[in-house]
Amino acid sequence: MSTMSISTKTINEGFMNDKTVLGYIKWGVAALVIIIIAIIVWPFNSVPTGSRGVVTQFGRIIGIEPEGLVILLPWQKLSIFSIRSEVATIENAGGATSDIQPVTVSLTVRYSISTDKVAEVFEKYSHNGDLSSYVQTATMEVFKAVTSKHDAPSLITQRALISSETNAALSDKLAIYGAHVISIDMRNFEFTDAYWTATNQKTVQEQLKLAADNKLKTVESEQKQKVAIAEAEAGAVKAKADGDAYATVAAAKADAEQTRLNAIAQAESIKVQQAALSAGQQVLELKRINVDQTKAERWDGKLPQAIYAGAPIPFLQAK
Repeated sequence: MSTMSISTKTINEGFMNDKTVLGYIKWGVAALVIIIIAIIVWPFNSVPTGSRGVVTQFGRIIGIEPEGLVILLPWQKLSIFSIRSEVATIENAGGATSDIQPVTVSLTVRYSISTDKVAEVFEKYSHNGDLSSYVQTATMEVFKAVTSKHDAPSLITQRALISSETNAALSDKLAIYGAHVISIDMRNFEFTDAYWTATNQKTVQEQLKLAADNKLKTVESEQKQKVAIAEAEAGAVKAKADGDAYATVAAAKADAEQTRLNAIAQAESIKVQQAALSAGQQVLELKRINVDQTKAERWDGKLPQAIYAGAPIPFLQAK
C-alpha cells in the first residue's frame, strides 16, 4: 500500500514538473513572438549625424528625413544615406601632355553629396552615399583632359594651376552625380625614364649655353668698358682743347675790348683837354681885357714922352 502511494506521488510530481516546463516554454515563445512583432512594427527610428534618412514605401521614395528621431509605419523602410565627406583615391592616373609626354599621377579626391540631391543620388547611383567608383572614373577623364593642355615642364612648375583647373573641371563633372568637390590632392607626378634623360641632357646643354653667353657678355662688357674709357679720355682731351681755345678767344676778345675802351677813354681825354685849353684861352683873354680896362680906368690922360718904334703905348702906370 505504501509502495503504491509513493509511486502515485512520484508520477504526480513528474507531471507537475512537465506542466511547469511547458508553461515556461509557452511564456518564452509568447515573449519571443511579442519581441519579434515589436521589432517588426516598432515605429521609432533614428538618423545619425552627418546622414539623411531615405524613407521608402514599397520601394518608392516618399521622403527624406533629417538627423534625429523618425517615426515610421510598419510598411515603411528607412535607409541611412551619408552626406559626410567621402574620399576617393586614384592611383597612377595616366595622361599625356601637349608635347606628347606620358605622365602618371596619384590623386585623392574629397567630395560630399549635396543635401538637395540625396533623393536623386539614392535613386540613380548609390543607396548609401558612396560615389567613389564614379569619382574615380570622372577624375581620370578630367586629368587626361587637363594634362593635354600643358607641356611636361608646366606640370612640374605650375602644379597649383594644374590642380585648380582639375578641381574646376571635376566639380562640373561630379555635379551630374549630385556631388561637389571639397579638395584634390595631387602627388607623385611620374614621367618616363626617356623623358628624364632628355631633360637632363637639355639642362646640361642649357647650362653650357648659359656659361658661353655669360662669357660672351663678360667679353662684350670689357670691350664696352675699354671703348667707354677711350671715349672718355678723348672727350677729356677735346674738352681741354676746347677750353684752351675758348680761353684764348676770350682773352683776345677781352684784350680787344680793353683796347677799344682805352681808345675811347683817350679820345674822351683829348676832348676834355681840348675843351680845357679852349676854356683857358678864353679865360686869359678875359683877364687881359680886365687888365686893359683897369689900366684905362686908371689912365690920367698923359702920353709917354718917349716912344720908340714897336714899343707898346701904355695907358697908365700902376702904383
